[in-house]
Amino acid sequence: MPDQPSPALQLAGRDDPPTIELGPPLADPAAPTYPYPAPGPDEPPGPVYVVGDVHGYLEELRAELRNQGLIDADGHWSAGRSRIWFLGDFTDRGPDGIGVIDLVMQLAAEAAAAGGYCRALMGNHELLFLGASKYGDEPVQSTAGTASFLAAWRLNGGQQNDLDRLEAHHVSWLSRLPAVALEDGHLLLHSDTTAYLEYGESIPDVNDAVHELLSDGRVDEWWDCFRRFTKRFAFRGDAGPTAVHELLDTYGGSRIVHGHSPIPYLTGAVHNDDGQPPHIPGPYVYADDLAVAMDGGVTMEGRLLIARLPVG
Repeated sequence: MPDQPSPALQLAGRDDPPTIELGPPLADPAAPTYPYPAPGPDEPPGPVYVVGDVHGYLEELRAELRNQGLIDADGHWSAGRSRIWFLGDFTDRGPDGIGVIDLVMQLAAEAAAAGGYCRALMGNHELLFLGASKYGDEPVQSTAGTASFLAAWRLNGGQQNDLDRLEAHHVSWLSRLPAVALEDGHLLLHSDTTAYLEYGESIPDVNDAVHELLSDGRVDEWWDCFRRFTKRFAFRGDAGPTAVHELLDTYGGSRIVHGHSPIPYLTGAVHNDDGQPPHIPGPYVYADDLAVAMDGGVTMEGRLLIARLPVG
């Protein structure tokens, strides 16, 4: 031991030394960084993009997001304050539905840090996937006879690899997705059906009803909800504009944007005479310019569509 106490001990009993300003803590070098600051109070929001049905086609999704400048070469958010809405149906038919969900969840966190956002709607395949996980082979009463969520999920392109990798955080995130949203005058839905009107007269009412059903509903109620949101083609034909107006008058907005029904089925151009895949130049505007279809038929050799709103 030294003969003299250390300088620090000699300060005992005296006035405290001046506080040293250390500044903010050092950033974690392993943490992701974002090139865009959060928007100021007077800054306008960024542009709105919508993404059609993905159905497990992860590489096609990455390629189109990159092509639109919404992610960088490493797959991270590069869209600044842009707003992106996925219109539902992440899984089934394609090879990597869980990978799609993981990417959307990642982009949601990165977009928020950049001052934008990435959000998603619940599609009928989300209801089917969650039902297959929750209820399995438990019988349900369907118009086609007694079936089960698991049987229906497999029949509709369910991939066992997705079910095997489904984790609690995926279930929690999927279960909280809204069924309806309104963005810059666009009423966003997954399905081209008026069945949403059966769940409420306002957007919050519809979303609350679906969330309550997912948390407390019986298997038959869940099945009935899935079947209602599987309906399609309500906006096609002579009565289509009337159906669109019914939804717009109830929930607001001046135009509906939806997924669910592949554009080749809406237009009747499923197969070309030469046997080539259907030609999908972009979103399909119809019903007296009141509806925009965004399912480009990626599962039938079409395209995975991403479009900036408004669509011309």
